[in-house]
Amino acid sequence: MFNRENAIRFLLRRPGTLESQSARWTVLVLAAIGAGFLVWSGVIHLMLWSDGYKSISVIGPLFLAQGIVCIALGVAIVALRWLALLAIGAVTGVATAIGLLLSVNVGLFGFTDSLAVPYAELSLAVEFTAAFVLLIGALLLLLAEPARLAGKTSPVPSRM
Repeated sequence: MFNRENAIRFLLRRPGTLESQSARWTVLVLAAIGAGFLVWSGVIHLMLWSDGYKSISVIGPLFLAQGIVCIALGVAIVALRWLALLAIGAVTGVATAIGLLLSVNVGLFGFTDSLAVPYAELSLAVEFTAAFVLLIGALLLLLAEPARLAGKTSPVPSRM
């Protein structure tokens, strides 16, 4: 049966709730690296937005939103380290890369892009890397053994 408290506890799971110290540190490092790649993706999109994409209908505002959201999400991942944020970051990286690939291959919102434009290939590499690293961190956080305190699962969120 669905239990709201358990669902929230699950989504807010943090590395500090893990039994293994090496698993905790691995998740922390993966979260920081993945967040760094998300911020990098956001910076690329803000640079492209300011270099001329802002004048493209629909695509311009999406570039601005992507830049702001990825930077904010990267900061939130480092600050909070919640399972839900790692998963959202991974999905964001993949969705952004897929958006570029769609705009190159079939067009998106009436706009067709090219992989020959500045930062296109770098953007794909950064976004897929962010997604992969955050996915591995989220899976480790999901599958690692939770710590036990007096026979109960440790409280969430924890400080680590």
